[in-house]
Amino acid sequence: MTTNTAPAVDLVQQTKPVQPSNGVAAYARTNPFMFGLLGALGVLVALVIGGIVDQLATVLVYIGVAIFLALGLDPIVTFIEKKLPRAAAVAIVVAAVVAAFAGIILAIIPLLVEQISNLIKDGPDMVQDFMNSAWFKDVSGQFGSTIEDAVQGVLSFVQDPGNFADIGGGVFAVGAGIAGGFTGITIVLILTLYFMASLRSMKRTAARFVPAYQRDTFRELLDDVSGAVGRYVIGQASLALINGVLSLIFLSIIGAPVPGLLALIAFIGSMIPLVGTLSASIIISLICLFVSPVTALISIGYYLVYMQIEAYVLSPRIMSKAVAVPGALVVIAAVAGGALGGILGALVAIPVAASIIIIVQKVTFPAQDRKLVAPEVTL
Repeated sequence: MTTNTAPAVDLVQQTKPVQPSNGVAAYARTNPFMFGLLGALGVLVALVIGGIVDQLATVLVYIGVAIFLALGLDPIVTFIEKKLPRAAAVAIVVAAVVAAFAGIILAIIPLLVEQISNLIKDGPDMVQDFMNSAWFKDVSGQFGSTIEDAVQGVLSFVQDPGNFADIGGGVFAVGAGIAGGFTGITIVLILTLYFMASLRSMKRTAARFVPAYQRDTFRELLDDVSGAVGRYVIGQASLALINGVLSLIFLSIIGAPVPGLLALIAFIGSMIPLVGTLSASIIISLICLFVSPVTALISIGYYLVYMQIEAYVLSPRIMSKAVAVPGALVVIAAVAGGALGGILGALVAIPVAASIIIIVQKVTFPAQDRKLVAPEVTL
């Protein structure tokens, strides 16, 4: 007579405690002090990583801007590449960008130095003429002596030579900041050159991190995103260039102070979507107020007309091939980008939003459309 002992053996195996594979983790679970120590070490590692990222923030910004510019200039390189090798196309585009940047600097800097010098020299007379104008006397009569006292304080500050020593320290700090900015621009240009030359190899390397059966879809998605960013950058830069050139011509005609600087403000403002042109127009009009109220009113009228032309004529034609981003998302992206990264964040926010829209349209929606049957629920 044979006895079947298999169930007993199975019962012993089932009741036998399973030894953890990780001795440290097992010890931590049984020892509260060790558990807390491991948690504290994890927090410490996270803080160290955060500190490293904070120290490298400037470098990361340079890399991000360079990638952004490389994607923006890639459509031009691709167009030239139809007739020339890619290396030659990259060299031509980089040379054109450097020449344009140098031309802007050489054209604006001497003009700004001359006009700012004239503004410092003629500043007291301009303030005095402003105070003697009938418009200012009218406003002072209505609102009391508060405005007159404020303007008189500005005039006293400008006329006191001792204040120029304090201004000199600020000018030195500004000069150091400008020098640092030129260094950053040089680094960004060099990185942009390398990224433009190796953009395709970077895309191929990125695709290697995706499973082989998904690489074709990933490459197509990556091309769509980079193309959308490129078209957006070119379109926005074109709008900014148009606004800057027209502003320089217009402000020179109406006799605005430092028209070169104001045109540069208009150019930078137009690079910021949605609110940039309006903000730059307000700043320019307020500066024109120092010449005369009529000049400021003419400036306001011009920018009101220009913003309508930009919104309904220029922008639809130039940005027609870029990815359309709904107006609500434009507002949200611009505000969020500006809050997180300032002007740079606002510049990058719209193409990032466009990229997210592409990813949702190409990945999320098709994945949801393939789900035709509800999953089975097992209890």
